Amino acid sequence: MDYLDIERNIIKKFRKTIWCKFTKAIREYKLINDNDKIMVCISGGKDSFLMAKLFQEIQRHGKIKFEAKYVVMDPGYRKEDLQKIKDNAKLLNVPIQIFESDIFDAVLAMEEHSQCYMCARMRRGHLYNKAQELGCNKIALAHHFNDVIETNLLSMLYGGEIKTMMPKLHSENFPGLELIRPMYLIQEKDIIVWKNYHHLEFINCACKLLNECSIEEGSEGKRAEVKRLINELNKINPYIEMNIFRSMENINLTQIIGYKKDDYKYNFLDDYEKEKNK
Repeated sequence: MDYLDIERNIIKKFRKTIWCKFTKAIREYKLINDNDKIMVCISGGKDSFLMAKLFQEIQRHGKIKFEAKYVVMDPGYRKEDLQKIKDNAKLLNVPIQIFESDIFDAVLAMEEHSQCYMCARMRRGHLYNKAQELGCNKIALAHHFNDVIETNLLSMLYGGEIKTMMPKLHSENFPGLELIRPMYLIQEKDIIVWKNYHHLEFINCACKLLNECSIEEGSEGKRAEVKRLINELNKINPYIEMNIFRSMENINLTQIIGYKKDDYKYNFLDDYEKEKNK
């Protein structure tokens, strides 16, 4: 099966599970506008390569006119992992640009407890810098539906707060740049079906700190714990995943103890006596 078959199948065979959810996210969250110049970030995994193909298809068939740059940041990948990315880009007909950074080496010299946090932070900084260099106004990341609901629970269970992974964000440190997540409504299980149907193999994280997760799924940590928890709950109630997702759209401000926005902090006691005297 060549890349033309893969492109046709995105629109036809995977129309309901992937294509329509991609276009719905773009419409509902207003992710792409005319004349945008978008840096599509490819990590080498299944999610980001599918996102690249979706961008190619919406450029061909969509009404919005925009430019896309397909960029791979090499943070210090092993030779075989980088070659796998190049091979997949050729197989899928994605015209990638690769730029180097020394993030893995820099992170390895840090204290273990801060390595993952600093790696993510440094990656984001390098990507924003590259987007500016290319004259892009938006950066597209391939976070999907399951990343979103896992983040919701991670925030509650380990962060002690309620917050979600937003479909788009303005950059605080890079004026004029916006981060978008067009895979926001696509479920990981459907991405896996797409990958397996076409007999594709991708790298996963390829992190030097986690040698065991070079090819395909399988890293541990808090997110993996939450993923397992959601899978167990899903066996009891098949609506669990969608309920977690929709909970962030249906927050009842009259039934919470408090909330914060920027420097403002609200407590229910601020209005409690007023309610009694109504």
